[in-house]
Amino acid sequence: MSVLTWTELESLTHFTIDRVNGPTNAQSNLRLFGHSESDVRVTLYRDHHAWCPYCQKVWLWLEEKQIPYRIRKVTMFCYGKKEQWYKEKVRSGMLPAIELDGQLITESDDILMALEQAFGPLNGAGMEDSQVIPLRRLERLLFRAWCSWLCYPRRSPRDDQRHKEKFISVVADVEQALSRMPGPYFLEDFGTVDIIFTPYVERMNASLYYYKGYCLRKENPHFSNWFDAMETRPTYRGTQSDFHTHAHDLPPQMGGCYPNEELETQENQKRVDSGPWLGLPDVTYPEPETSREEALHRVLKHRQNIIQVNPADDRLFDEALRCALTYLIKGEKCPPPSGSDIGLRYLRDRISVPRDMSIYAAKRLREALESTAALVGDGEGTPLSVRDRRDQDPTQFNPTS
Repeated sequence: MSVLTWTELESLTHFTIDRVNGPTNAQSNLRLFGHSESDVRVTLYRDHHAWCPYCQKVWLWLEEKQIPYRIRKVTMFCYGKKEQWYKEKVRSGMLPAIELDGQLITESDDILMALEQAFGPLNGAGMEDSQVIPLRRLERLLFRAWCSWLCYPRRSPRDDQRHKEKFISVVADVEQALSRMPGPYFLEDFGTVDIIFTPYVERMNASLYYYKGYCLRKENPHFSNWFDAMETRPTYRGTQSDFHTHAHDLPPQMGGCYPNEELETQENQKRVDSGPWLGLPDVTYPEPETSREEALHRVLKHRQNIIQVNPADDRLFDEALRCALTYLIKGEKCPPPSGSDIGLRYLRDRISVPRDMSIYAAKRLREALESTAALVGDGEGTPLSVRDRRDQDPTQFNPTS
């Protein structure tokens, strides 16, 4: 099949979302939920990439409660230089922060408590509810057990096993807490506790699969039901990331993620990095019919910058990218120029969910890039750094993307 031109590709996607009043999405700078802009009392400061777990917690709460708010996006230390205007506002530079009726508040738990005071708790049980407090403590125990297993180099396999057993012990306590409820959530209905658990449990599921060969979602039936229930919520789907993004954004944020030497770990890493991506236990809800159109739409929006930052020759990569997009949307392979495999895999590795697109759109785009690259070679792009992610500096792209 002949490779499509940019004009022809543009005619093949009509993907659009209402960023202001529509479903939760990472590209919004204003959320109104049908209200007037004059009703906005909150500004949320969060990271450009939606990598920050504490930002996700506040973001989810605002979306579930449907509080009108503005969003201003800030660079995390691990992927670029912090904006001066934000350091003047928040001296530490830490995220998230909100302005509520002109008052600046930092630290995610303090933010949620301030929001509860202003707008009421989510579904009745707030941060200081007697049912919520012990579950908040349990989430912190789980977080610490995860960090101990993931983020420290081990002297021996037995050392790694000991930390794994500790983590699994705490997970058993979480499973027991979930089993007490008639439904899939931590309390009778979805609420504050689920929002508190969501960010790091999502990252545990990704990182332990990639670095330890352990699948939180598959090994624990109540957690599996909880994940499935969360994925029925458009709010969560709009903030949800995938295994590839988390596996490679976490090391610089956490100070390191250390793999074991088990065969299953190596197989999991190969699949997360090189595919196939469909069927990974990072998402189970049915793929939307618009996933390919969404991926094409997002690439078209940023194609000039995508080509500019790619290490391959611009003209060569322009054609190679069109070959991949032709395959994405038409399902027929077009051999790209010789030597373009490195550029295609460079882009494959730098798709960020949900900053760039939703989870299924990213899987389809990665699949198209890899399938097209494989037609001409096995060259890899610049490896992803585990010390920082300056390759993801958001100033290379439109900050209002």
